[in-house]
Amino acid sequence: MSRPPSHRPLEEGVRTDFRAAMSYGRYLDLDRLLSAQHPLSDPEHHDELLFIVQHQTSELWLKLVLHELREARALMDRDDLAPALKCLARVKAIQRTLIQQWSVLATLTPREYAEFRGALGSSSGFQSAQYRAVEFVLGNKAPAMLKVFESEPEAHALLGGLLEEPTLYDAFLRLLARAGLEVPADVLERDVRQPWEYRPDLVPVFRRIYEERDLPWGLYEACEDLVDLEDNFQEWRFRHLRTVQRTIGFKRGTGGSSGVDFLRRALDLTFFPELYAVRGEVGS
Repeated sequence: MSRPPSHRPLEEGVRTDFRAAMSYGRYLDLDRLLSAQHPLSDPEHHDELLFIVQHQTSELWLKLVLHELREARALMDRDDLAPALKCLARVKAIQRTLIQQWSVLATLTPREYAEFRGALGSSSGFQSAQYRAVEFVLGNKAPAMLKVFESEPEAHALLGGLLEEPTLYDAFLRLLARAGLEVPADVLERDVRQPWEYRPDLVPVFRRIYEERDLPWGLYEACEDLVDLEDNFQEWRFRHLRTVQRTIGFKRGTGGSSGVDFLRRALDLTFFPELYAVRGEVGS
């Protein structure tokens, strides 16, 4: 009986000379990417690399989330809803990956983390500019957060710009108004620098979308996509809280926050409250 081969030879035609051609490593700038992990514990602790890679990977995904949300907003501004929903579908897939990533960091035990936690100094995920940027695009505007980034001009400029721009929800509501739904004028003209606050007069607008079958299906689909996006965001927050709690208990965060209590309060934040409130009205 023949045995399966233990190796396979290179196929004829596979390129092996990259002196004058683009290679995988150069295209992805892997030399720089893979040399960007700099553990600071002394002597270097084995598990600090896990902590760094986990957070750097999250930042890469957040970069893509922000890229997709801004494109979705631009497409909605042009009434091009279908490709905007494709962007949101991609964001939801990324969110599921980010949620699952917490299971990797959760393999870090309290003793292991304690042995290199001091190397973090005052650094903290609270200072993630991209995370704040995503929250700004979704409606959780917090002008006071800009103070955290005064020493980082690029991050400060990013958040300052997003503070002045409409949110994804603003873009969607303006699209609904152009589609003929009765979105209150003062909602359309609101100060977009302010965090979103619940508007009960929007609930009848969404009730129409959920109850009237003659409206374009895409409007209903967009509402459900936004709810999915918020549900995923809340699950990510919860998994963050539980991972922190199992790793450091109720210690203060390295950035000065109250730690678990600070993260627990974030669970009360909402981006699209009317899309949850309407559920109590549909069919009533």
